[in-house]
Amino acid sequence: MKGPAIFLAQFLPPSQEETSLRSMCEWASSLGYEGVQIPTWDDRIFDLKRASVSQRYCDEVLSICHDAGVQISELSTHLQGQLVASHAAYTEALNPLCPAHCSDDVVAQRSWAREQLLMAAKASQKLKLTTHATFSGALLWHRVYPWPQRPDELVSQAFTQLADLWRPILDAFDAAEVDICYELHPGEDLHDGLTFDRFLAAVDDHPRANILYDPSHFLLQQLDYVGFIDLYHDRIKAFHVKDAEFRPSAKAGLYGGYASWVDRPGRFRSLGDGQIDFRAIFSKFAQYGYDGWAVLEWECCLKHPDQGAEEGAPFIRNHFIRTTDRSFDDFSAR
Repeated sequence: MKGPAIFLAQFLPPSQEETSLRSMCEWASSLGYEGVQIPTWDDRIFDLKRASVSQRYCDEVLSICHDAGVQISELSTHLQGQLVASHAAYTEALNPLCPAHCSDDVVAQRSWAREQLLMAAKASQKLKLTTHATFSGALLWHRVYPWPQRPDELVSQAFTQLADLWRPILDAFDAAEVDICYELHPGEDLHDGLTFDRFLAAVDDHPRANILYDPSHFLLQQLDYVGFIDLYHDRIKAFHVKDAEFRPSAKAGLYGGYASWVDRPGRFRSLGDGQIDFRAIFSKFAQYGYDGWAVLEWECCLKHPDQGAEEGAPFIRNHFIRTTDRSFDDFSAR
């Protein structure tokens, strides 16, 4: 396992303030991180279009990271991936994630997002990366609870359409020899094992359709996040190390009652402050030989991000397991 690394998205300063990839990498390195996961939607730190066509620019990016003492774990297109399979029900909410000329136009949003992902495939190849982090988008999430009743055919059609939207992107990543790692996340059509299975079948077990494993989202869904690794370790190619807790009350449970994050029964926490059994997770990854990055994604409704970032690198490093090269009972062998 490589790392610790940190996803820069939650630590970027407000959009009206200046920043740079160099300053963010130097900051991450000073806290003990060895890698950075780079969001591709903020031109202050990364120019996706330029990276997709210019090896010289990509070499400059790699040099900046090297000089700061970090590597790139993955590029991220979480925001753009959400729009690859956008549904009209979410158009207003998704408008801020795309250029103004795509506002209120589902077709334009999908087209723009597809081009963003295709550029990300080329940029990842030029940066010599092997994995990429994204979301699947949501054609069906508004029908996740089966009331009013939903026809089975509606679900089948949605996954067929989802596959049609993603297949050319998967093929482009295959040509670039980069795995797409979908973060299985509530709000996405791919949010658990069953939905990933259904998508995988719809894209004919495409070799580039893989998983970004984030146990926090599984805890909030009350899913067996350790057993999940047993079932899907062959497809897990990226890892967000993020903590969470779920404490249902007499007034709210899984759905949260539209409460703010701090008042929800299920909420994200800084590493070590939640309920995730990271020792079991890192043990499972060691058992199956996971060799990807361990990337801090910080989202906490209580702790300051600076403290979360400072505590994250040593927390991850202390959970790394150096796998043994001998049997514990070798001393008794004849």
